[in-house]
Amino acid sequence: MKPISPSINAPVELSNLFSMRNKVAFIPGGYGGIGEAVSWALALAGAHVTVGGRNAGKAQSLVDDLSEHGLSAESIVLDMKSVASIRETVDRVASRHGRIDVLVNCVGIQREEPLLEVTEDAYDEVYSVNLKAAMFLAQAVARHQIAAGLGGRQVHLLSVRSRLGLRSRGYSAYCSTKGGMVMLVRQHAMELAQQGITVNGVAPTFVHTELIRHVMDNPQFRNKLLERIPLGRIADPKDVVGPVMFFCSEASGFVTGQIMYVDGGITASQ
Repeated sequence: MKPISPSINAPVELSNLFSMRNKVAFIPGGYGGIGEAVSWALALAGAHVTVGGRNAGKAQSLVDDLSEHGLSAESIVLDMKSVASIRETVDRVASRHGRIDVLVNCVGIQREEPLLEVTEDAYDEVYSVNLKAAMFLAQAVARHQIAAGLGGRQVHLLSVRSRLGLRSRGYSAYCSTKGGMVMLVRQHAMELAQQGITVNGVAPTFVHTELIRHVMDNPQFRNKLLERIPLGRIADPKDVVGPVMFFCSEASGFVTGQIMYVDGGITASQ
């Protein structure tokens, strides 16, 4: 059998595996602790970044910082608790740029309540933002990606709590919604594969952000957590960026329906 020769375009293709040049990226929650790092990374790789969220001031402040560094970015107001707002916002982004190549969903909330004290209102709020919004955000973006006929990337930020419960903490709403997102990613990946759209998830352990400051300020909890992580520390936002960029880029063109756990080895040891 004759050996398969490398493509004459291989050097060019390989050099551009992680380039996001001229890509249109929509990042709901792009000004949060992880989202900000993702926004910077995508913009630095050449993408035009649209940062979405309820807080117009925070979104615009990040966009101003990106623009000052010569990067292409804009902000847009988005209410992830409203399906109508999700659809309208996605339509506006696609209308402005003619397409949406990449979606990175960085939105997520937690309302900690012990099992016996979980309230319907708190549970519904977490479900609405973490799972329901992910469903309809993905749907809205997929409609434009399919219409454009150029394929695309969808990446959702999950959590190691999509796979592991948390001892002695009230995480029923958070864990169940993040667990639901695992199957959302897999099902969407199957339904969108024929259109060349990949869907994947990145699931970190605790990350140094304001969202977890209240638990990490507890020495007993912090020490127990660090003892369980083989690499001996929690994640930094930049630790999450690499896997996200992989799933957004051409490098992951044959990867879909996968969850990458960025957890310092926790899920490998339990």
